[in-house]
Amino acid sequence: MKTLAELGDLRGKRVLVRSDLNVPLDGQTITDDGRIRASLPTITQLTQGGRVVVCAHLGRPKGAPDPQFSLAPVAARLGELLGTDVAFADDTVGESARSTVEALQDGQVALLENLRFNPGETSKDEAERGAFADQLAQLADAYVSDGFGVVHRAQASVYDIATRLPAAMGGPVQTEVDVLQRLTSDPERPYAVVLGGAKVSDKLGVIDNLLGTADRLLIGGGMVFTFLKARGHEVGKSLLEEDQLATVTEYLERAERDGVEIILPTDVVAATEFSADAEHEVVAADAIPADRMGPDIGPDSAKHFADKLADCRTVFWNGPMGAFEMAPYASGTETVARALVEATKGGALTVVGGGDSAAAVRQLGFADSDFGHISTGGGASLEYLEGKELPGLSVFDGEEG
Repeated sequence: MKTLAELGDLRGKRVLVRSDLNVPLDGQTITDDGRIRASLPTITQLTQGGRVVVCAHLGRPKGAPDPQFSLAPVAARLGELLGTDVAFADDTVGESARSTVEALQDGQVALLENLRFNPGETSKDEAERGAFADQLAQLADAYVSDGFGVVHRAQASVYDIATRLPAAMGGPVQTEVDVLQRLTSDPERPYAVVLGGAKVSDKLGVIDNLLGTADRLLIGGGMVFTFLKARGHEVGKSLLEEDQLATVTEYLERAERDGVEIILPTDVVAATEFSADAEHEVVAADAIPADRMGPDIGPDSAKHFADKLADCRTVFWNGPMGAFEMAPYASGTETVARALVEATKGGALTVVGGGDSAAAVRQLGFADSDFGHISTGGGASLEYLEGKELPGLSVFDGEEG
């Protein structure tokens, strides 16, 4: 992959940086600025003489301006973190974008409005997407892909633009790829994968692929109930994907045949409803009352998961163990996080796979430095581990996405 150094002398040149600034918002308040912080090293490096034009998306607007998805709060926070003003264009490739970029001096930074306000960004029509990429390319002399969280998308600012300008990967993307290669190419063992989150269907591909790589799969979160049901257990009102039972059953059989441990909870927190105020109690995983649901793994399960991680040399974690955002159901996720912290201290490679997992560890008070690596792209990480080709990476290898 091409590095920033291979772009040559960028002094006086306009550099379009595709960052991942898709941060969570509460109104206009950013509740987790981790992705903005992750963008700082590349932007700072490029300001040493370059004129930096940052572009990104936020949320899922419908191809038209929508105030609730404006990047204006991100521009303000980016400026605070950089310690300098960040000019903000209130469109993507229109008059505001052109005038804002033209006004930049060496070392200055601008942020364009949400790319997804333009339908060309995510269009399935190559001509429409390409036309938008052409307009973006007119704003810059070079392009840097710095948002790992979007490299699995064949979008104008991720894939098409890299075919129109001298292009390179930013440091954070290269770091992500290096870490993922360590997870997939001769990882140090024992190698455990911890999977959680709501739906097992979101993780089928990664489970299928990792059954041939990992030594242990630890399953929690809402997705675990499809596994428990496949083993013949009552799961009450818990989230269940009945259409995936046959696939999950096949995975369980394959794991047993191939000597891969699949570790499921032995107890769960059973609540009357999905609410922090709901009546709840700890029950055996094979005795969930029919009128209850499981918003967290139980304490015995959490301890067992931690024990299974204690001797591991490589751990990948994607998906919380429960509804961590509600205090009564955060214990399982917190216990797993602490186990990863201890493994990190012991020299293991521990990778938190972005998304809700990253939000969880930060909300629970852990520092990014407590882990070996916190990914900025949960979806991209999973697709890489599934063995899929990522368009935003393949374009740098001269391959089709």
